[in-house]
Amino acid sequence: MGLLNKTSKQTAKLKSLLGVAVSRIAVVRRPRAARKSIARSDVSQLLALGHLDRALHRAEQVIQEDNMLEAFDIIELYCKRLIEQAPQLDKPQECGEELREAAAGIMFAAGWCGDLPELLFARTILADKFGSNFAVVAKEGAGVVDPILAWKLSGNTSSMELKKKVTEEIAAENNMSVDFSELIEETEEDNINAPNCQELDDQMPCQDNTDESSESDDGHPHSHKTNTSGLESDENMHGISNSDGSDDEVVGQRNRRWWHLGCA
Repeated sequence: MGLLNKTSKQTAKLKSLLGVAVSRIAVVRRPRAARKSIARSDVSQLLALGHLDRALHRAEQVIQEDNMLEAFDIIELYCKRLIEQAPQLDKPQECGEELREAAAGIMFAAGWCGDLPELLFARTILADKFGSNFAVVAKEGAGVVDPILAWKLSGNTSSMELKKKVTEEIAAENNMSVDFSELIEETEEDNINAPNCQELDDQMPCQDNTDESSESDDGHPHSHKTNTSGLESDENMHGISNSDGSDDEVVGQRNRRWWHLGCA
């Protein structure tokens, strides 16, 4: 009896969550529909200006918003179906195929619809009712999950073929023609003009072998030789600064001191 009451409470909570989700769908649908309309208008204007590549890029936004709007329609249908047939959820093993499809669809959509956070809580309840195996398959978009819903939420919207199709549809609506061969020619030309990586490597200057140049012919480190040359330069500087012959004795002592330091 206690288990039956617990299940009934879960079902009541599930109905409440799905009801909130239906109300939220009506709210989140409006901005997405507006973004879709703006994106379609942008594609039309870009085609009119001759920017085919940019129009194709903008068409991806049209596809994304359109897919989500269609997914909302399916999710709303599933929510209403589960609400109407909620009493049957108390005996999930006796649920028909349509109810199982709705449950699986909600569980899959929960991971892809951030606009509908209620679905995450609904998924937990449905997983408790239908079992962990059913939940795992549903989350992967397999089993009884509608393939259309799975693609609308997780499909590849960047497909070039799909973007071309949408672009052609928008162009036809605005009495324009689209020639994708120009885009292909531009792409091939860019690939031809692109520099070859091997050629760039060949043009790079070779790096000096510092290891070999760091040692002199007699095997002594180059740093010792550099210090000696520095001392010799100092000697020359002192010799030049005293070329007038003044203080020869002081200069001679200084030069001998530098020479001894250099030999050390």
